[in-house]
Amino acid sequence: MAQRIRNITRMTARLTGYGLMIAAPFAATDARAEDGEAAEEQAAAATAASESAKPQAAAPAPSGGRDTLTGDWGGLRTDLKQAGVTFRGDYVSETLSAVDGGLRKGTTYVQQVRLGADFDMDRLAGVDGATIHVTVNDRRGIGLSSDFVGNRLPIQEAAGGYYARLTEFSWEQSLMAGRLNLRLGYFAMGNDLGGMPIGCTFVNAAFCAHPLSMSGDSGWYNYPNARWGAAVRFKLRPDVTIRTGVYQVNPRLNDEDNAWHPFAGGTTGVVLPLEVEYDPGAGKDSRVLPGHYKLGFYYDTSRVTMQGGGGTVKGRHGVYLLADQMIWRDGKGPRGLSLFGQATFNPQETGQITRWYAAGLVKNGTFKGRDTDTVGLGFVYAEVDPRLRRAHIDVAPVPGSYASLPVGETAIEMSYGFQANRWLLIRPDVQYIIDPGAFSYRRTPNALAIGAQVRMQF
Repeated sequence: MAQRIRNITRMTARLTGYGLMIAAPFAATDARAEDGEAAEEQAAAATAASESAKPQAAAPAPSGGRDTLTGDWGGLRTDLKQAGVTFRGDYVSETLSAVDGGLRKGTTYVQQVRLGADFDMDRLAGVDGATIHVTVNDRRGIGLSSDFVGNRLPIQEAAGGYYARLTEFSWEQSLMAGRLNLRLGYFAMGNDLGGMPIGCTFVNAAFCAHPLSMSGDSGWYNYPNARWGAAVRFKLRPDVTIRTGVYQVNPRLNDEDNAWHPFAGGTTGVVLPLEVEYDPGAGKDSRVLPGHYKLGFYYDTSRVTMQGGGGTVKGRHGVYLLADQMIWRDGKGPRGLSLFGQATFNPQETGQITRWYAAGLVKNGTFKGRDTDTVGLGFVYAEVDPRLRRAHIDVAPVPGSYASLPVGETAIEMSYGFQANRWLLIRPDVQYIIDPGAFSYRRTPNALAIGAQVRMQF
């Protein structure tokens, strides 16, 4: 553990140096930043959380110009929105190179295109507080983690599942002046639970925007993987929200053959979650710095094979604690510094990842005149289930030492979010992966990856 801490300390210093070299060319760019919508945060929160969810801790994007690449379509887009139909679309690409360590060196590109529409049923059919959401997603490319580094924590957030699919068809109903929100249909469980939009200041999927121990250790599914479910959100008071629901567990819906077959068989159970969120600073006229604190528990009723062998077990569960807090604000604008942290715990009998810890900081506003740019530094550690490590040693062709296998994988990342305009974000990025072979039960050289992410709003 002492050696791991020293490795993290050394690599944090190295990443800071790499990040400053990458970010320096943007420092001289003169761009005004005034009040407005946060194009970056809307895209980030939507990618990993929900197409319809409101972004948290959002910073305003530069004023002036159009909000989207394609503009207002000669006024048609605004007319349709006023009639009750809002179109959404965005693109994200991530081009990164493995320049040292891992399995081999190389460069890969992945992309995601998402298109969707929200139908205001009040304007369309007179149903007050109701909205229908429809979204499709398409991913293409080759993953750096899967093909070059060999690690578990995906270096590219948009990697995996390289095909088109239906990702949401749901009915959302707002009641009690917005205090109660219900959603029913086909959508990702993570649209409503366990998300940290601040984590999408980074590129690695371990940060953006859910701890991977949730989906890796149970039937919990995040975007773009959808399931049938019912979600309930109730606001006890302006700063306290309770979320729960019931969600289908069906591994077969991850198959490309079922990308457009939401009624495919294979259901093994349901996930029953409960989450409580406290948001200091959310009250009207509050002078408290904003933050988000989430405590959650989930139970998957499926019967599954016990990790490491030894029969089956009924039920999988986990506990998580997520938090982010602004600790300093520069004036009355968006500039400021926030900290975040994550911790999840899963039993050895059912969890591939038994412990998960993450922490970091995000600075909104960087150089002079760059009030909407961000810089983030974070680390995440995922621990391999000891039962799996022991089982691997027991069946290995050449018996080895249990202590010789990595205990877990660590990712350290530094990124710079350059808000070029209201619809375009460019994010140079540096990542260092410690023990990338931990979840493959082998020793693999620590890996360094460098590249960039591009986000566009259509």
